[in-house]
Amino acid sequence: MAKLNFGGVLEEVVTREEFPLEKAREVLKNETIAVIGYGVQGPGQAQNLRDNGFNVIVGQREGATFEKAISDGWKPGETLFSIEEAAARGTIVMCLLSDAAVMSVWPRLKPHLTTGKTLYFSHGFAITWNDRTGVVPPADIDVILVAPKGSGTSLRTMFLEGRGLNSSYAVHQDYTGNALQKTLALGIGIGSGYLFETTIEREATSDLTGERGSLMGAIQGLLLAQYEVLRENGHTPSEAFNETVEELTQSLMPLFAQNGMDWMYANCSTTAQRGALDWMTPFHDAVKPVVQRLYASVKSGEEAQRSIDANSKPDYRVGLEEELRALRESEMWQTAVTVRSLRPENN
Repeated sequence: MAKLNFGGVLEEVVTREEFPLEKAREVLKNETIAVIGYGVQGPGQAQNLRDNGFNVIVGQREGATFEKAISDGWKPGETLFSIEEAAARGTIVMCLLSDAAVMSVWPRLKPHLTTGKTLYFSHGFAITWNDRTGVVPPADIDVILVAPKGSGTSLRTMFLEGRGLNSSYAVHQDYTGNALQKTLALGIGIGSGYLFETTIEREATSDLTGERGSLMGAIQGLLLAQYEVLRENGHTPSEAFNETVEELTQSLMPLFAQNGMDWMYANCSTTAQRGALDWMTPFHDAVKPVVQRLYASVKSGEEAQRSIDANSKPDYRVGLEEELRALRESEMWQTAVTVRSLRPENN
């Protein structure tokens, strides 16, 4: 492992140079990797492992997602099976179902987790809050996690581009004594850029905080607040959207993603620099208490329970689609459709 300096804090990470693909193949050469669930993370991880030369099968119930797996080259009866059969065949069972699906499938999945097998997650939700989910793995198996820091689509796209998506990893239960090697091999096999250590509990807590915070919830709230203020003061939809979203995503985000916020500041006008430096502290001071309340809600299990309760409602999908429709049809995101159509690459 390489010990690197992260803002003055030394942290050990695993890179492809230290754990090359050839080593990963050697570690897993006798394993049958069963990817359970072909929804969000399943396609990217399964296809990347297959393309990297590992022995992979998929478990998915019949329906539209089963048909998608067929279109991606998985063959029924050969590399594509029911969830139960794939779990029975696999020596490594990669549970990539949604959190709600893990809870409902667990009673059918657990009997196939026999002595010496490996149970793999990409999200620590089910284990962290197992007093609420009922997901308690057998004591005589390995339980591990590799969590790509992005969507399954991004994982696959970056793999095809020759890049990698960073992932966290954890060994939660090491029955065989070889759990760490299998974890790192799978992390390299799915196409990770580099791997950093966590625990299943820390991954679940940070993941839920990030989704509700800067990755999704907070960013929508911030963008909408600024867009509304501009519109309320007479700015057109196009101007409000460009100043709020388009310039951020198309111009500024690539700059600070590549070289950092300080570099992005240095490459903006002096007026922008001064304003950003003056206002970043008031925004920080206003937002940090919200993030603290969010983290406490996640840590306590309140957010997990809210998610479980919502997903358990028989009409949840109907209500979810209505909420997403309202978001999609809002003026800001309808303006986005028009703005995207006017980008040079679309003309």
